[in-house]
Amino acid sequence: MSEPLRVLLADDEAPARLRLVQLLADLAPELPNIVVGEAGSGGQTLALLQALADRGVPVDVALVDIRMPGMDGVELARLLQGLPQAPAVVFVTAFEQHAVQAFDLAAVDYLMKPVRAARLKVALEKVRSSRPDAAPHPARSAMHIPCTERGRVLLIPVAEIVYLRAEQKYVTARTADREHLLDVPLVQLERDLGAAFLRIHRNCLVARVAIAGFERIPSTDPDPVHRLLLKGLDERLPISRRQWPVVKQVLMSGASAGRAD
Repeated sequence: MSEPLRVLLADDEAPARLRLVQLLADLAPELPNIVVGEAGSGGQTLALLQALADRGVPVDVALVDIRMPGMDGVELARLLQGLPQAPAVVFVTAFEQHAVQAFDLAAVDYLMKPVRAARLKVALEKVRSSRPDAAPHPARSAMHIPCTERGRVLLIPVAEIVYLRAEQKYVTARTADREHLLDVPLVQLERDLGAAFLRIHRNCLVARVAIAGFERIPSTDPDPVHRLLLKGLDERLPISRRQWPVVKQVLMSGASAGRAD
């Protein structure tokens, strides 16, 4: 059994910290954890981390409120990235507009207040799965992708995304219902989403669960042209010749639900 997660709380509101303490205690029987410290500002958090390090106490994850006096949570997260043994960061906030910053800073998760035990558990399981003493497990990936539309931040569930396609300086996230424009580079999305998405072209990633098969396009070229078929959509996506061997291997191994020639 792995060691309990060592958690640090950073929030300028004592009631908010108390709620997290209570939630963590409720989760402890199934997800062992221990609160190693609490801080009310970014500056206090850095000082507390140093004091814990001097005592030989590592911190696995910091639950960080974004709006704090003085140094806010975003600035704190940037500074934490430079530490030799930086804790994972989970943002806890009441303000959705910071989701894009959280994504850019590679936060493990982004929790909205009031925090629910089930969501906190998901975030902590992500942290635990990345620890060196964690048991082997399937690759995990981000659960949402932030998207700014008309001054609002929408969190798009990754499970609803059919494909991601780079077009000029934006990336289009296609769901069954509509398209969303993202300003996150495709290469970063590929890294953050892990094995759940398959690259079929230099500018396109497709959710493996959305693949229905492929079709071959008649051509006089000695190398045939193939297009990917998608579940629930009539759209066909071109597969580059460079990526075709990899895509074919995935399809033939049973990753797709069908095939059309």
